[in-house]
Amino acid sequence: MTTCRVEFVIEPFSTDGELGSHVRAGIAAMEARGLAVIMGPFGSLVEGATEDVSAAISSMVQAAIVDGADRVLVEVTTQP
Repeated sequence: MTTCRVEFVIEPFSTDGELGSHVRAGIAAMEARGLAVIMGPFGSLVEGATEDVSAAISSMVQAAIVDGADRVLVEVTTQP
């Protein structure tokens, strides 16, 4: 089974130190697909089976945009 690692950034960033609703929506979409999200200072990370992660990316992007994101950056790398 191939796995992958996805790093994603949902913008705009909040300047008040709180996560914007668009960021929370994107993270919730990933978690709803059973993926654990590791949040970092400038982005978030998930790892899992390629099939699971691929479907979750689509859900995450859609949820973030519907909730006000104006940019979503996604980088996918495969793991042996």
